[in-house]
Amino acid sequence: MNFSSDNVTGACPEIANAIIAINDGPAMPYGADTATARVEKMIAQTFDSQADVFLVATGTASNSLALAVLCPPYGSIYCHPEAHIQVDECGAPEFYTGGAKLSLLPDRQGKITASDLAAALKHEHGDVHHVKPAAVSLTQTGETGAVYSVDEIRDICTVAHDHGLKVHMDGARFANAVAALGCSPADMTWKAGVDVLSFGASKNGAIAAEAVVLFNTGLAEQFAFRRKRAGHLFSKMRFISAQFEAYLKDDLWLTMAAHANACTATLAKGINDLPGCELQFAADANMIFASLPNDVIAGLRGDGMAFYDWPGEDRSIIRLVCAFNTRMEDVNAFIASARKHSS
Repeated sequence: MNFSSDNVTGACPEIANAIIAINDGPAMPYGADTATARVEKMIAQTFDSQADVFLVATGTASNSLALAVLCPPYGSIYCHPEAHIQVDECGAPEFYTGGAKLSLLPDRQGKITASDLAAALKHEHGDVHHVKPAAVSLTQTGETGAVYSVDEIRDICTVAHDHGLKVHMDGARFANAVAALGCSPADMTWKAGVDVLSFGASKNGAIAAEAVVLFNTGLAEQFAFRRKRAGHLFSKMRFISAQFEAYLKDDLWLTMAAHANACTATLAKGINDLPGCELQFAADANMIFASLPNDVIAGLRGDGMAFYDWPGEDRSIIRLVCAFNTRMEDVNAFIASARKHSS
């Protein structure tokens, strides 16, 4: 029973079958196949837009290449202190931008805020001795499981655009946020002011499928060359496209995300009801952080539960993530084990 990450899962059956199906016969390479053309249009339609869409295989490439078309080497990118681009991507954003600086905004319960961004930009006047503010990157769903409301996104985008900055959204768990809020993908992105989205599928039932969605016009040509230079123009692009085609068909992506969110909500309630156990953040989507006594943590592991420990100043904190195929009986087993060891 593995709650370590939504990366521990395999592919959902619909996506696995789509890969097998598209394996039959030849197809033109490097994205010139009919499946890729369909999927690029399909993704744009999902966002009710005329966006330019580029497929890649990893979230790191998606984020880093997206930022590279928004920020020059002498620019800065404002982000959360625990953003993936800051702590989990081995300097890839700095590498692909040619040396741009990541500027960290305060952590406000797993989010950044428009007011903190405005304060950071207040004294930036284009001094050549300083990096030039160029972009903001926000993560939806955030690193603590927090989900930005549409109004929060709009406020951040307004401040950014008023100061001449572009906005990137890291959407590795974008589906979980859409399912949690019940809004349209368009409302959460370009209608709120987002310029570029890293639209992830790998954590939600795909094998290796990410898309960069460029809502801001005029970026496509530069991005095409950057993708090729980065090694993400796949010769057999149809295998990435097939994953997205199955992912989006009949709203499978939202159905799977809603299931993961529902499992997490049950898990969060069960943990919060136990003595000595406490949630650290709101359980907005499919990831929670919980403070548990050490003997409870040891007991859970002894009962076969897998999860990550998380650094804490004076307490034991674990991270639990549910996925598209998490079984509710496993969630209930986790709660029962925690109850047994906390009594």
